[in-house]
Amino acid sequence: MSTTPADGAPGDAPAPPRTAHADAILPTTDSELAVIESLKDVGFGALPDSMGIEILEFGAARTVARMPVTGNTQPYGLLHGGASAVLAESIGSLAAALHAGPDRIALGLELNCTHHRAVREGHVVGTATPLVRGRSVASYSISIADEDGRPVCTARLTCLLRDR
Repeated sequence: MSTTPADGAPGDAPAPPRTAHADAILPTTDSELAVIESLKDVGFGALPDSMGIEILEFGAARTVARMPVTGNTQPYGLLHGGASAVLAESIGSLAAALHAGPDRIALGLELNCTHHRAVREGHVVGTATPLVRGRSVASYSISIADEDGRPVCTARLTCLLRDR
């Protein structure tokens, strides 16, 4: 997953993400900011980066990212269902980590995805919102839509929250 500093140059610290939404939810608590700071050392992961996932908004209450269809297709030229699953788990896990706080980690326990519509081009946008934010478990609902806002996939991710 990539974030780009406001000046467009790569940097050590993640800058507020670019967003097309004026009402974007960004990390505001000290805990959320500490989690983002700790992630700058390890990154968001090689798989999301290689798939072109871009974080648009992030926070424990809502995390949004987009992913290009190009490069993430199956042999018929359609968005691969596994790519939707990677997008869902990536943003759900990030949101759960932000909820867990800087001294804890979020580990995926279960992910389920239902695919609704094929997509051949453009980008898809995933939005993760909490179902349950407990001390030991967090579950997120993730909706993935095409550029016209039509549902492509719905997913649910449950993460175990544990101490580092």
